Amino acid sequence: MGHGTRSIATLLTSACLAAAAVSAAEPSASLDMRLVGQHDLQARSAYQPVVHRYGDRRILFVGHHAGEAVNPASGRLERNGLSILDVTNPAEPRYLAHIPPTGAEANGTQHVQVCDGAALPSADRGRVYAIRTNGALSYELLDVSDPASPRFLTTIAETGTSSRPESDRGNRETHKFQWDCASGIAYLNGTVEDWRVTRVLQAFDLSNPEQPRHIRDFGLEGYEPDAPGPYPAREIAGLHQPFVVGSRMYLGYNSGGDGTVQIVDLDKFSSGDPAARDPLAPTAANLRYPVIARVDLPTYWGAHTTKPIYDIEIADYADNTAARTRDLLLAVSEAGAYRCQEARDVLLIFDITEEERPVAISSFQVPEEPGDFCHRGGRFGPHAFADAYHPDFDKTLVVLAYFNAGVRVVDIRNPFDPVEVAHFLPEVTASTTESCIEIDEVRHCDRAIQTNNVNLDDRGYIYAVDRAATGLHVLELTGAAREIAFGIGGPL
Repeated sequence: MGHGTRSIATLLTSACLAAAAVSAAEPSASLDMRLVGQHDLQARSAYQPVVHRYGDRRILFVGHHAGEAVNPASGRLERNGLSILDVTNPAEPRYLAHIPPTGAEANGTQHVQVCDGAALPSADRGRVYAIRTNGALSYELLDVSDPASPRFLTTIAETGTSSRPESDRGNRETHKFQWDCASGIAYLNGTVEDWRVTRVLQAFDLSNPEQPRHIRDFGLEGYEPDAPGPYPAREIAGLHQPFVVGSRMYLGYNSGGDGTVQIVDLDKFSSGDPAARDPLAPTAANLRYPVIARVDLPTYWGAHTTKPIYDIEIADYADNTAARTRDLLLAVSEAGAYRCQEARDVLLIFDITEEERPVAISSFQVPEEPGDFCHRGGRFGPHAFADAYHPDFDKTLVVLAYFNAGVRVVDIRNPFDPVEVAHFLPEVTASTTESCIEIDEVRHCDRAIQTNNVNLDDRGYIYAVDRAATGLHVLELTGAAREIAFGIGGPL
């Protein structure tokens, strides 16, 4: 989730409150993108959108941050959980269900992954399964074969308690994870008992999802329970997101600062060092063994999300005799503080053609002007990019969630010179919550768009959800940006 909460001010005196101002509604702004449809998501702060295909239907699963809101279908106040919508017609998203978290202490369901039983090695082929985080407490398996009536199946695992000194993060967390449907392995992300950070990779074999089998826990050297030396800094949570593709795992740690990127050999990760007494035990040597490369970022940049893009042919290099095709790794640092009260965060592009020697070759950021983004309120900067592969977007465009600057689309065909080609800035609504911060003893409260995450479906629609409870925006490319993705005469 990042580190924005540490900069939110406490309440001031009435004199300071009198100086506070709530910003006017932001104007809608767009370039080669248009709004297709939207939904208020019951005015719940939203984190992750995932689209799954059910035959001719497209179903959107949206995980929510902690909070509560009234569910109009039941008339009851419900803690934020998992929203499910039918987006077969993207112009008219239809709300199907809200599934609150389980148990009195759980709040929020930030992350969800979905697999067809037919895609899993040993599952019921007629079912569709989902894994969701149950607050900070556990991971749950749901039967979502009928997306309007999800059924709880089992708790996959409960989180432990970190041994780190108490901080404002607490000592238990869950966060973003990946479920590889082909292998059935779920790369979960949460607190393991006695580890020195609150987020650790937890690999489970869910090839038969109703019989989960723990494989191993993993993190940076120094995170393990018996590591010597001081604990990691209080603001360091640990793993933010795993990204597994083929025989490689890409791990981003610490989303907003002191970031680390790892490239890991998946076979060595899964089997461990055969020379070790216990190959999968959390020892420093075992944590080093599968690592191909590690990049430590500056204190002011984190690694929220990482994603490889392989075999990019660089047109300008056509006459070169070598290295005309490159492998890239995208890594984004999450903006965390309101009104720019921190270092500026960016999207970084690494060349990983020689994967043992990753090197950053470029960066992208939205300029503060002419949008006046530092004074609109809320966070200004990137959060994450669409991490679903898409044949029309891969190797050409990256879709970024950019908090109060909305959705940004970046052309990476020349990865040494990434260029923005499209954007969409939604309007605030009556549901948009305030972002408040104290600066020089003055309290500023603003209603600002906080586009939090984006994803794509197979048709090329872009789904953007808002952290400040503004809801869902379904978008599509137009004009020159659409031609880059789909070619001239591509689908409309």
